[in-house]
Amino acid sequence: MDVKTGLFYVFSTVLLLAAFRVITARNPVHAVLFLVLSFFQASMIWMLLQAEFLAITLVLVYVGAVMVLFLFVVMMLDINMDGIRKGFWKHFPMAAVVAVVIIVEMSAVLMAGFQTSAAPAVVASLVQPAVEVSNTKALGILLYTKYLYPLEIAAAILLVGMIAAIALTLRHRKDVKATKPEDQVRVKWADRLTVVKMDATQPSAPVPAAEPALVENKA
Repeated sequence: MDVKTGLFYVFSTVLLLAAFRVITARNPVHAVLFLVLSFFQASMIWMLLQAEFLAITLVLVYVGAVMVLFLFVVMMLDINMDGIRKGFWKHFPMAAVVAVVIIVEMSAVLMAGFQTSAAPAVVASLVQPAVEVSNTKALGILLYTKYLYPLEIAAAILLVGMIAAIALTLRHRKDVKATKPEDQVRVKWADRLTVVKMDATQPSAPVPAAEPALVENKA
């Protein structure tokens, strides 16, 4: 067994253990951290398969953005796990059936093996045969040549979704006083300061007369 095969078994073992702890950890924060660990191990396996673009994408997108967001949300919401675990055994039979189906499908794929001999032929027809390209460059060539129009359509759909999300969450509240920067720039000193002329002295207030009842008591 060479070094590459040994590293594959090490990363796969840690990945399986981390994935198992994701669903068995009682603390949701610990579950998210184990999920981050499983993503790192999957990224290392992709590096062994020379899929460096997928590996760095998994780290940057999922670990660097999605999982950090999940971690902050879980820590801020303070989820009550006791209420969530009440229906565990109720849905366990359906979950067990789905797990068995997934195991059977994965076993069928793994026992049949993978055919990787025809994979480089797609890139070889797009680049010069004498030039050796990396996995990332080959993926870029495929995206911007053969799959250019689907890529542009996907980018347009994401842009429309982003604009729609901003439009749906944008609300103008009437009870909030918002300042306009253009009005603040054009303002003059006469609009902000008003000089009011007042007399230098003010007459003192008259002293109220004593009530009769109080005078009689003093006498």
